[in-house]
Amino acid sequence: MPILSNNIKTNFSLAWPLAINAVLMQSMLMIDTLLVAPLGEHALASMGIATTIMAFMLGIQHALANGTQLIIGRAHGSGLQPAISTAFWAGLCINIIAALLFWCAITIFGQKIVAMVSDSPGLQQQSFAYLGIIKYILIAASITQVLTVFFNARGNTRTPLKGFVLELPVNVVISYCLINGLGVIPALGLEGAAWGSLAAISLRLLFLVHALHKGYNLSHSALRARTFMADAMRHLGEIAPITANFIILSVGMTIYQLIYAQLNIYDYVAITLIFPWIRIGTQFITAWAQAAAITISQALGNRETGHLGYFIRECTQVALVASLFITLCFYLLSRSMGLIYPAIEPETLTALAAIAPLYILMPIARTYNTLCGHILRSIGKSMQVLRVHFVTQWLISIPACAILVIGFDASIFWAFAMIPLEELLKALPLYRLLKRNASSLSQAGSIASSQTPAKRR
Repeated sequence: MPILSNNIKTNFSLAWPLAINAVLMQSMLMIDTLLVAPLGEHALASMGIATTIMAFMLGIQHALANGTQLIIGRAHGSGLQPAISTAFWAGLCINIIAALLFWCAITIFGQKIVAMVSDSPGLQQQSFAYLGIIKYILIAASITQVLTVFFNARGNTRTPLKGFVLELPVNVVISYCLINGLGVIPALGLEGAAWGSLAAISLRLLFLVHALHKGYNLSHSALRARTFMADAMRHLGEIAPITANFIILSVGMTIYQLIYAQLNIYDYVAITLIFPWIRIGTQFITAWAQAAAITISQALGNRETGHLGYFIRECTQVALVASLFITLCFYLLSRSMGLIYPAIEPETLTALAAIAPLYILMPIARTYNTLCGHILRSIGKSMQVLRVHFVTQWLISIPACAILVIGFDASIFWAFAMIPLEELLKALPLYRLLKRNASSLSQAGSIASSQTPAKRR
């Protein structure tokens, strides 16, 4: 039991900076939304279209980085410094290549992609202008994400937190000045928000590079080794199933948003406004799940797994209690929308009220599914999780949403209801997977721990 308590305490120490990191990261979009809201519904809709496209690409980069985080965590647990260096450089190269491919895709096909989402010339023009600036965030994010997971995997979640704390006020000040104009600075409107976000993430990138150079001595020999290409390909092969899980979720959410773009503008703006709050509200759970995955990866690296079954059960209990608190916060949020967004149209507030019961209750199911997914991926069960996500999202929920919105012109309530329905469908199969694998993990660890003393004697 002392080991259990220590691991739970360690998970808390890892999770709270991760949670604040994630909240601050989501706050960047919230800041842009609040600053852009006075520009009107068309500016908000244009930003929603552009950020939907960016979220899809950043989601893939985030998926690649999360796979790298688990590999670095395992290497850190084993204490093998060359393995840590190789995993870092391989992950960084893969992420940068992905970012460059996405940047080229936006540059070449950006207008066509925007035209697929909206048939309004005004929205298309504003969206593409915004997208033409924030596409450079892909390059900076590819590096910051790998630096962030490097610190996280080694148990140093506070350094990335400092980077976000530095980035947030810079984003607020620069975005406000560029959106509205100040003195000799012209008012750029929606494009000003994009430039503010780009400047802020660039500053965080410089901070993380400085922290890495100052605090860690990563070997460059892996880059010069003849085997680096083979090592990078093995790295990619290992993170591919992990990445596929994140991509399925990210692309699925993008498809949802593209379907919601077919609703009337007030309904679409309502969903655009609520999505960032949902992401922020569930960030502690995601951070808790990521911290649990890091702890489990490190335990697998040093082959101390006997306590993990108990550790997983306690993590689940903490997460479910937290989900009830988040549900209460979402209820208070639903009662405060008029105060938070005083400039939006009454029709948008009506749409927000219609979906309030759905987003208020959704954290309960999503919490359990998030924790299960991260834990199962950390113990190498990514393909099983992928199958659950694919069936529930791509074969059931997304087609149902498209039929309701496009085929039957359903209301915003029934369109949005497909997201919590998806979470409910995932819960049972993920529960069975986690229960089965947690038991086998504990049994394997108990056998290993009982055999080790005999070998020593």
